[in-house]
Amino acid sequence: MATIDLIVLGILKKEPMSAYDIQKLVEYRNISKWVKISTPSIYKKVLQLEEKGLIKSHTVKEGKMPEKAVYSLTGHGEQEFERLMLEISAKSVNIYLDFNAVIVNLESLSPEKQKTCLAEIGRNIRQLKAYIEENIQVKEALPEIPETAKAVLKQQLVLAQAIEDWLTTVHIC
Repeated sequence: MATIDLIVLGILKKEPMSAYDIQKLVEYRNISKWVKISTPSIYKKVLQLEEKGLIKSHTVKEGKMPEKAVYSLTGHGEQEFERLMLEISAKSVNIYLDFNAVIVNLESLSPEKQKTCLAEIGRNIRQLKAYIEENIQVKEALPEIPETAKAVLKQQLVLAQAIEDWLTTVHIC
């Protein structure tokens, strides 16, 4: 998947690191909240990118820790990073929200179960919004967090707020 390729290549463009460190950075930055990416996919992707010659590894041993592979971009990986940046930025924007599968099928439920589904979606949106707000508060004060990362968090907050507002307009038949 090109998006995961871009995430991994982008991380390695900034500095060489192990697959474990990439996975921890993805967790810390909450990337999985706005891009479908999982821990196993990161490890698998690193091996695929190395196989394609986009990244290379060297083994490092620090103290009593076990050896680990540290990955860095190759020249071909730098080119692929730039190609993906241009390709993905030129694509039309799609917003996939899994709960829309519930929304389009609400009429197939009784009004009581429709209310239950909408209440659950609302609860999850409020929970997400609170999480994003807390994350913004924590990361806003950290100078090492890039402005672009803060912008993505703010984008997610705007979307969560819009969905929360929209939910108040959904009428049950």
